Amino acid sequence: MIRALVTRLGSDRRAATLAAIIILQALCAAYFLSDVVIDLLTGTEESREPVQMALETIASLAMCAGVTALWLQLKRLLAELDALDRGIRMARGEVAQLVDSHFDRWTLTKSERDVALLLLKGLDNKAIAEMRGTAPGTVRAQTAAIYSKAGVEGRADLFCHFMEELMAE
Repeated sequence: MIRALVTRLGSDRRAATLAAIIILQALCAAYFLSDVVIDLLTGTEESREPVQMALETIASLAMCAGVTALWLQLKRLLAELDALDRGIRMARGEVAQLVDSHFDRWTLTKSERDVALLLLKGLDNKAIAEMRGTAPGTVRAQTAAIYSKAGVEGRADLFCHFMEELMAE
């Protein structure tokens, strides 16, 4: 649990800040509690004023309750972050499956699939040609084939097609 917490704290500044506050409060609570116990064990009757002892005890217990509440909040925060991470990973997988299913339905070749993915990522024909080591004319021909097979008018229409699919689901 502690190792997972430390690993997670390293990746989230809010959680690390909350953990630092918890540690500081826990140290303060330990100090005040030990002061109350020492006063009770070693003090004389005159030095142990009931009102002061009661206030110190209440303050110490309140700090312990605060530490506990913050610890629970930190655990809840980390659980929420994990759930969000899982959701993002699942969404990425679903988007990839959606894209692949459309590419299969449109019977795109391997090269057309590569170009189509780069189009969806927002790259222009020149950048795609440079990345793939092909001529810009080849990329233009492949994009024309992709648009024709997908039944779309252009790059923006292709992107909108996928956005509509994602929003509908």
